[in-house]
Amino acid sequence: MNAEASRTRLALLHLCDSLFPLGSFAHSDGLETAVSSGSVASGSDLRGWLEATLVVTLTDAEGPAVRDAHAAASANDFAALAVIDAEMDALRGSASGRNASRAMGTRLLATWQHIRPSALVQAAIAARTRYTFPVGFGVVCAATGASVEDALESYCYARLAAAVSAAMRLMSLGQHEAHALLAEMLGAVPARVSTIVASHEPSKAFAPVMDIAAMSHQYVHSRLFRS
Repeated sequence: MNAEASRTRLALLHLCDSLFPLGSFAHSDGLETAVSSGSVASGSDLRGWLEATLVVTLTDAEGPAVRDAHAAASANDFAALAVIDAEMDALRGSASGRNASRAMGTRLLATWQHIRPSALVQAAIAARTRYTFPVGFGVVCAATGASVEDALESYCYARLAAAVSAAMRLMSLGQHEAHALLAEMLGAVPARVSTIVASHEPSKAFAPVMDIAAMSHQYVHSRLFRS
């Protein structure tokens, strides 16, 4: 592996590390509501939630946005990037979810520009003041020189790991069981990434149970998460 490829891989590891200050630790994407209501009460239930996240949220909705944002940013097409971002925002069913995605995407770009200055990231920030998380992630990955496949695998890891981390704080779930579930889900990621890359379908979403959970989060009596 040459030095440039090594730098790119290390940049992706940095990007996906839980230490990276995105604020994702404050959001559960509706999982807190599902646990509170009893819909997700066991490891088996959590597996179903993670499978839906991988198949519906990541493969159908957010993955294509990362793919298309990566391509638009690589081509310096900021008009196309704005369209992708607006569509991604519109697909989120809850106001808290939209706010969370924009907060994380915008913070990602600003933080990345501070620690790893890039002309591409700076141009993206100049073109649009706020970004959803999938689109911001695609821009940053393009700036690192990562392939679209590596960008998508990294994004899937970040999203699935965040869900498992939230579950460990919400449920009676041991570290071994939690990481076994994460490993199981990650084993299915390469096939999903291949599907996203091979498809030219735009982002789409139909996950009513997860959307209702996200929209109902405000009614949870005692909350650990913002969404």
